Amino acid sequence: MNQEVTQNKMGTLPVGKLMLNMGIPMILSMVLQAVYNIVDSYFVSNMADTAAVSGMGEAAVTALTLAFPIQMLMVAIGIGTGVGTNALLARTLGQGNREKAGTIAGNAMTLAGIIYAIFLIFGIFGTDAFIATQTTDPLVREMADQYLGICCIISFGIVFFSIFEKVLQATGKSLFSTIAQVAGAVTNIILDPIMIYGLFGCPAFGISGAAYATVIGQIVSLILAAGFHFKLNREIPFHFKNLKLRRRIVGEIYAIGIPAIIAQGVMSIMNYGINIIFGRIGSSYVTAYGIFYKIQQFVLFAAFGLRDAITPIVSFNYGMKDRRRVKDGMKFGMLYTFVIMIVCLIALETFAAPLAGLFSLSAQTKDLCITAMRVVSVSFVFAGANIAFQGIFQALGCGIESLVLSLLRQLIFVLPVAWAFTVWAPDIVWITFIIAEALTAGIACFFMKKIYIRKIKTSGV
Repeated sequence: MNQEVTQNKMGTLPVGKLMLNMGIPMILSMVLQAVYNIVDSYFVSNMADTAAVSGMGEAAVTALTLAFPIQMLMVAIGIGTGVGTNALLARTLGQGNREKAGTIAGNAMTLAGIIYAIFLIFGIFGTDAFIATQTTDPLVREMADQYLGICCIISFGIVFFSIFEKVLQATGKSLFSTIAQVAGAVTNIILDPIMIYGLFGCPAFGISGAAYATVIGQIVSLILAAGFHFKLNREIPFHFKNLKLRRRIVGEIYAIGIPAIIAQGVMSIMNYGINIIFGRIGSSYVTAYGIFYKIQQFVLFAAFGLRDAITPIVSFNYGMKDRRRVKDGMKFGMLYTFVIMIVCLIALETFAAPLAGLFSLSAQTKDLCITAMRVVSVSFVFAGANIAFQGIFQALGCGIESLVLSLLRQLIFVLPVAWAFTVWAPDIVWITFIIAEALTAGIACFFMKKIYIRKIKTSGV
């Protein structure tokens, strides 16, 4: 696909149809990222007890929950860098600057290498100390350390895939990034039971097998996405000189990407904080929250996927100064996100018990998980609007406002309230998340009104 065709698609295809064409593959891609952790949790929850240890499966789920904040941080930094690359590439291609587009893509690959090196070092030296801050249970600590160490040391798959995925999306080739994501998820699903339980002659690695299956799936996704990029993205020239970091390019990537990194990174901080706060009530709350959160990820990641369609569409047409298409991008983005959230809310309210029943849990933990699903799912309507607003703000260059929303909905309005509930009213602790999302949505509407006047109504766009 040449540059002219790409521009015509991004600049002339009806926005509602364009957002569906780009958004559906992105939604599938993001939702499939949630598959890795939920599949791991499902299979490890069914690990058999040993003569020395009972409740092995639930301990393994707790271990994955404690490791999860670092996995989320890896995804946050990788995807945030990719989002900055995506928006900058879309805008640059909209302006017809192919040379700069090549430099952007090359610099993004180098940044991925630096990110991987950081997590490699952490995987070798830092995982045990991190897990020890969340639990004193020796079994859970050992299992979490094993799992997280493997995921960090062999994290190059997820880090580099995050870049190639967003580059493909920036040029309108979302289908190919989704194919790569599907292939990795399927690989993970197939390998999980084989490597955890020891099927077909494979040794039974236990929780380490879940980690190996995860990283192998990520590597499969990387190989396919990189192949698609170098074969199909002809409008983005590649030269080795483009790998050399350019301060201005890196600055432009992270001017957009840092709010996205923080938007996802605060999810990691929130989960780490919630693990510690809920641990004050009991390990069952930590386990129930971990399972619920991974189920909830399918919903929130669907909204993130649509947000990642909203961002390049609004950004591209903002670069072309097409006010009508910018407004259409905002309108359809909010509408489609609302529909997704309502459907998911109904689904979780209806199927909370069967979903919790998929995991081998104690009766207490299962009941807590069902309650969490039915209460917290009410927040989805507000959460969807907040995520869509973040995509719009990023596209219009309003990174500070996007950052503020992330901090409010996942940190400032969550941890203090959750801590207060655990002290005075632990039975209703789950409404913390409804309060946080609703308050943030009100502030987001205020921001949107001011941004619309400044960036669109009075700017000549």
